[in-house]
Amino acid sequence: MREGDEPQVSLSLLEIFGAMMRCQTTVEAAEQLGISQPAVSNGLRQLERELGITLFERAHRRLEPTAEALSLYEEIRPLFGVLRSFSLRARDIRQGKSGRIRIVATPPIGHTAAPRALRALLEERPEVSVSYDVRRLSDILAALKEGSADVGIALAIDQDLDVNVEVLHRTHMVALVPVGSALANRSEVTASEVAGHRFVGLEAASRLGQILRSAFDRDHATYDPRVEVRYCSTAAVLAQAGLGIAVVDPYTAEFHHSPELVQRPFSPPCEISVVLLLRKGVPRSRLVHSFIEELRRQFRAPPSG
Repeated sequence: MREGDEPQVSLSLLEIFGAMMRCQTTVEAAEQLGISQPAVSNGLRQLERELGITLFERAHRRLEPTAEALSLYEEIRPLFGVLRSFSLRARDIRQGKSGRIRIVATPPIGHTAAPRALRALLEERPEVSVSYDVRRLSDILAALKEGSADVGIALAIDQDLDVNVEVLHRTHMVALVPVGSALANRSEVTASEVAGHRFVGLEAASRLGQILRSAFDRDHATYDPRVEVRYCSTAAVLAQAGLGIAVVDPYTAEFHHSPELVQRPFSPPCEISVVLLLRKGVPRSRLVHSFIEELRRQFRAPPSG
């Protein structure tokens, strides 16, 4: 190195130097670093050439650090702590044990299966932080497209040109029947039977509302609800208040379980899908993969209660 030039030292050479200062033999340093003993010796010689300083002198068949080496080691000792923390954090991120995940879900899943999956995810991941929100489907799609969310979960969406849609689970809508209704003792409730009683309908503007209307058409039943709402959650609340039967998704039925209502299968069957929504062109992190797997476990598990 020419006089006046600043040495350009690589981190790998500094790691060899630090290991040598801690171990004091090239064999032990090599074992600690997972490299060969000649690689340690060559690295130390290269570092001495780049610094223009003698770092170790042979004494009694050992390499002893010089005063200059001791001084430099004290200067850079904090760096080794930073490097170790960096390596451990990188390992945790690689294994999905660290980082941040941003989740948005529509209310039916956001209030039932998704929280259980999140709890399972966080049980052994104290370093993971979470942004979690329950929103309308249009807001979820906007969040994914603009990159402010990593994972979206929703019901009854077939496809969207701007996000990836992946089916997690298929299920059917159910009827929430007030316990005092004549239909409460039936093993199954049909659209024709619902049409003969007071019931809370879903607006045609919603996807589930369209599915419900189609079921009434297939059963040749008149769709004439006394009250019509946009959300299944609202329909369940009104059914609980005694305003009539409501046909909702099973997750809303689970969330609004109460002694005033009984849940019955609804016919004709109204199949709905729980879907995973992800931004196109963005690789899934290990943390996102882990959360998705926990979601899958929730849907594979038998229903609670």
